[in-house]
Amino acid sequence: MEDSVFIGGGGENYAVKQGLTLKYANRHGLVAGATGTGKSVTLQILAEGFSKAGVPVFLSDVKGDLSGIAAAGSETFKLHQAFSDRAAKIGFDDYGYEAFPVTFWDLLGEQGHPVRTTVAEMGPLLLARLLELSEAQEGILNIAFRLADEQGLPLLDLKDLQALLVWVGENRKDLALRYGAISVASVGAIQRRLLILENQGGAKLFGEPALELTDIMMTDADGRGRINILAADKLMGSPRLYATFLLWLLSELFEELPEVGDPDKPKLVFFFDEAHLLFEDAPKALVDKVEQVARLIRSKGVGVYFISQNPSDIPEDILGQLGNRIQHALRAFTARDRKQLRLAAETYRDNPRFSTEDAIREVGVGEAVTSMLMKKGVPGIVERTLIRPPSSKLGPIDPSDRKQVINTSPVAGKYETLKDRRSAYEILKQRAEKAATDAEALEAQEEDMPVHEREFNAGRRYSGTRVTRSTSRTTRKQDSFGEAMGKMVMKELSGTTGRKLVRGILGSLFKGR
Repeated sequence: MEDSVFIGGGGENYAVKQGLTLKYANRHGLVAGATGTGKSVTLQILAEGFSKAGVPVFLSDVKGDLSGIAAAGSETFKLHQAFSDRAAKIGFDDYGYEAFPVTFWDLLGEQGHPVRTTVAEMGPLLLARLLELSEAQEGILNIAFRLADEQGLPLLDLKDLQALLVWVGENRKDLALRYGAISVASVGAIQRRLLILENQGGAKLFGEPALELTDIMMTDADGRGRINILAADKLMGSPRLYATFLLWLLSELFEELPEVGDPDKPKLVFFFDEAHLLFEDAPKALVDKVEQVARLIRSKGVGVYFISQNPSDIPEDILGQLGNRIQHALRAFTARDRKQLRLAAETYRDNPRFSTEDAIREVGVGEAVTSMLMKKGVPGIVERTLIRPPSSKLGPIDPSDRKQVINTSPVAGKYETLKDRRSAYEILKQRAEKAATDAEALEAQEEDMPVHEREFNAGRRYSGTRVTRSTSRTTRKQDSFGEAMGKMVMKELSGTTGRKLVRGILGSLFKGR
């Protein structure tokens, strides 16, 4: 088993060692089973095995009990005798207790090193998924990201995006000619979603310093791969944030890592716990992206293992790419459960010694139906396997021990201090302040100009008497009483009554001749 991760014992009396071949570990895998059937322990022993083989691991601690990997098991533990008996039964001759190199991470920055990305790195597709935006709202978000690129506006944190959306709303009429109509209501809806995300603690995900992928792909001085544990017990209160972050991390690995072909062992193994959260109500574009990443990321040396209660939680196109499988018990209480159990059994290569469907229903806690890729990537015959006991502590470690691990990790102090460099928020704020200052300066300059220059600059035809700033009325010379009476008489004579009177007087004069 030198080139494999030892999983447990199969065959008659569980005496045949079962392992996951390192060469095929980047062909992805599945760990499934109902609640309480032992998935967490299986995840723990897989992480230990990969670490011993020099392969870094990234996993999420959904229930808060995987932190014990950082501490060695103990002979005083209540299950010590049971673990020893199981080790002897499956031929785990060198079984012993040991701790493993662990790096704790936490999006909230409470139980591990803060882990962040920038809004720009998250991208509009994943951010729209995170915010549950409609198609129209997602279109506006794409416009905002395009404008940020074109105008050199770095989108680092949520306030950058919020400021940019305000600018988009204010300039929507000008932008509509190029990008189409932009609804104020849609912009407002995105802003409200961002506010909800901020209230849920999502703002802590965005900012700098952003996570460097090399920091989750390290080994210790003994050559063991570091096990990166993401604290997700509180994060599960925002399941969409949890799923989106893990998908972003997977996408970053896919985009940033170089091609390595088929290495002797993976460069990183990525465990996606509660995988059903990734696909619930996911748009087709997102599912297609996950499928693309799953298909191609193995050539980057990354193995992805989905962990869920039922294989049916995973879309078929993705499920078909998961060659290494560990299936814990499935409970069949309803007709739908029985159908899913039957479909799950049909995906395995039959073993003539037993019925796969019956085995999946009957295996006990700590036991599983397994099938690993063999030579040339061919699926192995299904086996009932007794999972090996963990070497590290089963259950969580004390908060004080956790703090010690955090303080002594290789990245201690690197991510703790948030940096707020000049980005879209500051640039747009500076632009607004400059525009206001320029407007005030122009107004003051106009006040000091002569009137005819102000009128000329305003684009109006100038004529008339000069006016001062103290009044808008023109100062005119008062008419004399005689001039006023004369004007009044002339006005009357020019009217209809006046014309009749003139014609009458002139007619009388000429008639007398």
